[in-house]
Amino acid sequence: MALNPHLPLVYHPNYSFSFDPNHRFVMSKFARLYHHVKGLGLVGDNLEQPPLGTPDDLSLIHCDNYVHDLWHNRLDAKAMRRIGLPWSHNLMARTFTAPLGTLKTARLALTHGVACHLAGGTHHAHYDFGSGYCMVNDLAFTAQTLINSGEVTNVLVFDLDVHQGDGTAALLQHQPYAFTCSIHCEKNFPFRKSPSDLDIGLANHISDDEYLGVVDDTLVHLLDILNPDLVLYDAGVDIWQQDGLGKLDVSWQGIAQRDRLVLKRCAQHNTPVATVIGGGYDKDHERLAARHAIVVEQAAQL
Repeated sequence: MALNPHLPLVYHPNYSFSFDPNHRFVMSKFARLYHHVKGLGLVGDNLEQPPLGTPDDLSLIHCDNYVHDLWHNRLDAKAMRRIGLPWSHNLMARTFTAPLGTLKTARLALTHGVACHLAGGTHHAHYDFGSGYCMVNDLAFTAQTLINSGEVTNVLVFDLDVHQGDGTAALLQHQPYAFTCSIHCEKNFPFRKSPSDLDIGLANHISDDEYLGVVDDTLVHLLDILNPDLVLYDAGVDIWQQDGLGKLDVSWQGIAQRDRLVLKRCAQHNTPVATVIGGGYDKDHERLAARHAIVVEQAAQL
C-alpha cells in the first residue's frame, strides 16, 4: 500500500543529543526515528517544528516550584533518581520542548484528521515530581491547553503503552472534559497506580488476538459514548514480546494491527487523532526506531 507523503509530522532536532548509549532509555531513538521515516519518503514540507519550551509553559499543569527547580538543576538526588535520567542543559531543552510538539501535533490533527509526533508520551510525570524517565507530562498539558482555549470540548487520552499512565490520570482526574483510558500490563511499573477514568490491566504474556480484541472493544465503546473532539493516542511499543521492560507477548505484526485498528476506528468515527510514540526499550537502537515508526507508517497508509 502506498504511503501518503503529506501526513503531518512534528519533530525538533533537540529531541536527541549526545547521551550514554548504554543507558536503558535510548535518547537517540527520536533522531533515529526521524531518519527512518525520512528514508521512507515521509519527510518534506509536511514536517513541523515546535518552538523551544520553558518552565512557564508547563506551569499550566505542573507545580511552579517543581518545573523551575527541575530547569535549574535544584532537585535533590532522590527526586532525580526517581526520574532516572542524568540532568543536563540538553535534557532540559528537549524536556520542555516536546510537550509543545505534542500540542502542535494535536492542533494539526484537528485540522487534518491525523498527525504524528516523533516523540511524546511522558505519562509518568505528576504535578510535582517526575518518574520513570518522564519529567513533564505532554499528554495532560495538551489536553488541558486545548480545553482551556476552547479548541476542543472533550478529549480522550487513549494510552496503550505497556505501563499504566499514572501521571496523566492524576493530572487530569478533576478535568471533566478529559477522559483517560490506560490499557497496560497490570504487574508492571508503576507499582502504585493512579486511577484513570478507565484502567484495563492485562495479564503477563497476553498475545495478539486477545490484546487486539480488548483494544478494539474498548475504543469502539469509548468513541461511541464520549464522542470526543480529539483522541490523544499513546502508541507505546513496549508491548512487543521482546521489549526490555514489556512482559506482554504481542508480536511486531500485532503492533502494526493495533495502530491500524486505532487509526481506522478514529477515522470511521470522524474523530481527529494525534499520535505520540510512548515507551519502547531495546539494546538494538535501530530496531527500536523502526518499531516506533510503525504508527507513522500506519497513519501514512490510511
